[in-house]
Amino acid sequence: MIREFYRDLLLASTALALAAGGGAAVAETTGFEEIVVTAQKREENLQAVPIQITAFTAKKIEDAGIVTTQDFVNLVPNMSLDHSFTYLNSFVVVRGVTQINNADSPVAIVVDGVPQNNQKQFKQNLFDVERIEVLKGPQGALYGRNAIGGAVNIVTKQPSNEFEGFANASYGRGDAWEISGGVSGPVLEDKVLFRVAGFYKEDNGRIENTYLNENADFIDHDYGVRGKLLINATENLRIDLRGSYNDFQAGATYDSMIFSNNANDMVNPHTSLLGVTWGDVTELTMKVDADMGFATLTSITAYGKLEENYRGDLDFSNPVDKPGGFLGLGIQVGQGQDLGVEHISQEVRLVSPDDQAFRWIAGGYYIHTNRDLLTRAFVDLNGTLEQIDNPLLQLIALGEDNSNNAYALFAQFDFDIAERLTLSGALRYDYDKRQQTNIFTLDTREKSFDSIQPKVTLTYDVTEDALVYATVSTGFRSGGYNAPAATVPIFDDENLTNYEAGFKSSWMDNRLILNGAVYFSKVKDFQFFYVDVLTASQIISNIDKVDIFGVELEVQAMPMDGLEVFGGLGTTDTDIKEFATFPNFEGNHTPKNTTWSLNAGFQYRAEITEGLSGMVRLDYEHRGKKYWQVNNADVQKPVDLLNVRAGVEGDYWSVALWGKNITGEKYYTDFNPTFFSGLDYAIGFRAQPATYGVEGRVKF
Repeated sequence: MIREFYRDLLLASTALALAAGGGAAVAETTGFEEIVVTAQKREENLQAVPIQITAFTAKKIEDAGIVTTQDFVNLVPNMSLDHSFTYLNSFVVVRGVTQINNADSPVAIVVDGVPQNNQKQFKQNLFDVERIEVLKGPQGALYGRNAIGGAVNIVTKQPSNEFEGFANASYGRGDAWEISGGVSGPVLEDKVLFRVAGFYKEDNGRIENTYLNENADFIDHDYGVRGKLLINATENLRIDLRGSYNDFQAGATYDSMIFSNNANDMVNPHTSLLGVTWGDVTELTMKVDADMGFATLTSITAYGKLEENYRGDLDFSNPVDKPGGFLGLGIQVGQGQDLGVEHISQEVRLVSPDDQAFRWIAGGYYIHTNRDLLTRAFVDLNGTLEQIDNPLLQLIALGEDNSNNAYALFAQFDFDIAERLTLSGALRYDYDKRQQTNIFTLDTREKSFDSIQPKVTLTYDVTEDALVYATVSTGFRSGGYNAPAATVPIFDDENLTNYEAGFKSSWMDNRLILNGAVYFSKVKDFQFFYVDVLTASQIISNIDKVDIFGVELEVQAMPMDGLEVFGGLGTTDTDIKEFATFPNFEGNHTPKNTTWSLNAGFQYRAEITEGLSGMVRLDYEHRGKKYWQVNNADVQKPVDLLNVRAGVEGDYWSVALWGKNITGEKYYTDFNPTFFSGLDYAIGFRAQPATYGVEGRVKF
């Protein structure tokens, strides 16, 4: 059955590619623009990099209406991002490797060369962005720990030598406002350049708490500002300074109580407490590039601080629908967490010139992180969140201080064995030392995790416009401690080895691009997450061995002037091979596994009159069945999402109408069955319904 499934899938992929490129032979277009990426720490043509990468340029970001990380993830096959619980909380899944609460991300998130150190930094607003690169498959050799599933490289726009600026405004369903803008120019022409950009948004929400008759998914405010200063000190020395700040307050913990325990039974939240999240994020970085002739020396120093606090319902119920109260004890119960993360990091690397048969990169990395977490549960007597601070009402109080020092050394080389044959190799050593202190008892425990992550790739250029490659790569996600009172005290580090063969090709003067890969991954100590309500603990544990097999195909075509057609297909078949904790679940899929996904769409732009053009775009996304937990008893049916965008634009302005999930597909972005929650009913976090609005943009 599995073999037949992949056979049919490959046939469908081929049909998709032929349909997209079928008319290209008669077109007279210039083809797609060449995209330059920095996925391997040096500038390279996207189609020349032997990694499956989905890249979005500034123009693509604007055309697709990408304003959050959720927007671009929805356009990438074999990748998903599910919002859940708090404003910043999300679960990113790449090729079956899953994000979990209170642990390192499975994807390295890098913004302007600086790795983000907390999973809550992935869900962010995207404004004034130059390029987004999504690398699939483990990238541990260059990106280090947490790149076990891949890497996301976000590059914001650089300061300009000419004065310029922009302003955007959007209004949509739910009385949702969002504005952004920025200016850039020289302080001292050619020598000192600046760029400042910011955004503000608020939203009354669309998901109603039917017990309180209020929308639970509101955004009271979310605003941010980013400043950049570029100093060209000399011809060979460049200093890039960057600072940003983000502040937010929004709804939280609006999971729905699902008595049927059916993952496809759509229920609105009906809690007796209206949850709220608030916090802020601060980042400061300094990047120095010095051309030393034989190599470029790069130093990146970064400081970051993140705070996210939430208050809300613990039993996700109310005294009318659940008169027996929490676990039949006759009480309503609330919860809250105060999270604080602070880190400082330093990276130094040497990068050889590009015009050599032997090219290399070598460097080191260090990061120190402090993470404080206070978790409390309380008796709810009057429906107010302030009760959490009353010690007489507190049921549970867990406090932990986590300190982490991580060190890494890495090196990579590319060697042109022959004119069309390149051998690439990389090696990285990561060492993680973790310490946890119980802030109430002052008990301290320590443990270290380390890993050597090699990568070897052989690339053959079949023609100037096509290559094939084979690679063996590895990834490492550090282990750590659960809360001091958790029933599972420690979880092990996760290690993945990936075997992959792929191709990248351009046809018909770059009017047809076809890329694809087949991969097989073996994972040791796969990390997964569940909630133990009885101890108010969020627990991370391990699955001993998991195998992952999949296929990917992406196509872009320009069959006629102004028309772009695109599509992507991804499969991920995860198989639990060994599971000492729950041996009866061996042979099942891993949590949050979606067996296959499909993206397809088109964009058409045409001139209306001189200096005025019109544009229409449609994006379709199909998500296959999702297996929520290791028992595979709760399966979400396939989801089909449709987004549209249409507008007119001049040289310096544009107006567009947009719609997301316009068919109003109903589904959960997170689902916790009773077996893994401790409650006597399931809980689910509802996805956004149909949203639509209007957007205007000006440039100067």
